[in-house]
Amino acid sequence: MALFGLGGSKTTVGVDIGSGLVKLVEIQHGKEPVITKAYAAPMLPDAIVEGEIMDPSVVADAVRGLFQTAGVKQKKVVVAVGGRDVIIRKIQVDRMKESDAYEVVRWEAQQHIPFDIEGVELDFQVLDPEGESIQMDVLLVAAKKELVETKTALLAEAGLEPAIVDVDAFALHNAFEVNYPEAMDGVAALVHIGHEVTNINLLYNGVPLLTRDLSVGTRKFREDLQRERGLSAEDAEAMLRGFERTPELDPYVQNRGEEIAIGVERAVAFLQSSSREAGAIQKAYCSGGGARIPGLAEVLGDRLRVPIEVADPLRAIRVKEGAFGTVPVDELAPLMMLAVGLALRKLN
Repeated sequence: MALFGLGGSKTTVGVDIGSGLVKLVEIQHGKEPVITKAYAAPMLPDAIVEGEIMDPSVVADAVRGLFQTAGVKQKKVVVAVGGRDVIIRKIQVDRMKESDAYEVVRWEAQQHIPFDIEGVELDFQVLDPEGESIQMDVLLVAAKKELVETKTALLAEAGLEPAIVDVDAFALHNAFEVNYPEAMDGVAALVHIGHEVTNINLLYNGVPLLTRDLSVGTRKFREDLQRERGLSAEDAEAMLRGFERTPELDPYVQNRGEEIAIGVERAVAFLQSSSREAGAIQKAYCSGGGARIPGLAEVLGDRLRVPIEVADPLRAIRVKEGAFGTVPVDELAPLMMLAVGLALRKLN
């Protein structure tokens, strides 16, 4: 399972398979990355629930149909896994050549991973390869093999091949690093609000040290409006996609926004308790479909006492004319942070 590095192919296709939408971004790599295609298509309700694929055939059909609509012929793609079955830890081991470190890291991983080591895919990266101290910092990532195999089988059914299986948090980090280099200093929080899950990624000096998933996404906001205001799913969705805060929407944004902010606070408190270096959040960004909900960024910022910037995955990346098809770029771009991060990975 290739997780780190940025290899060398000219074109990469990143595929983000979410419970609400499946998204595709194609990037050509040259002197600078250029987005040549960016498309999204709806996923049938309940085909994916809380990250678990309930109906692989339906999901594979959606992915296949999206590739046909986008006119993408390339079969090798970059995808990601995430959720509770993915563990990310910063550990320390005796300094040695990276080529000699695998067995040592594998042994050390058993002390940090709550899974059977034989049932996981394991990868790592030395964070201070040029350091001179006796020990070196290593970023360790492990994912259950079952999780990776499920994603691989799904892509095979769609006629695709995973060239790289990434981790959600690292793919988001890739996109942020390119577009927001200033976020790579100090403690930064990246909050990605998807359809069913909110991913919290905490960075210290550009290194992702902690990732947490909350079972809160745009679906919960929509269901609140349906249940308490008697709105249809379509009307609730339209209200969430509005451009201005309204008295009718504010209470629901406030409640769910507080829930997300508390999740961020708890993640920060845990990081501070386990790392002497990390302090208070200095910068915070939100992305994903939830970032478009009117007033949500302000609610999060008020609770966390730090300005929240709605992240733009195209801020520092050139977009080829017509790459988004007939969909307005401003409408689709906020949803594409993860897919952009995947497509930024160059294939070997």
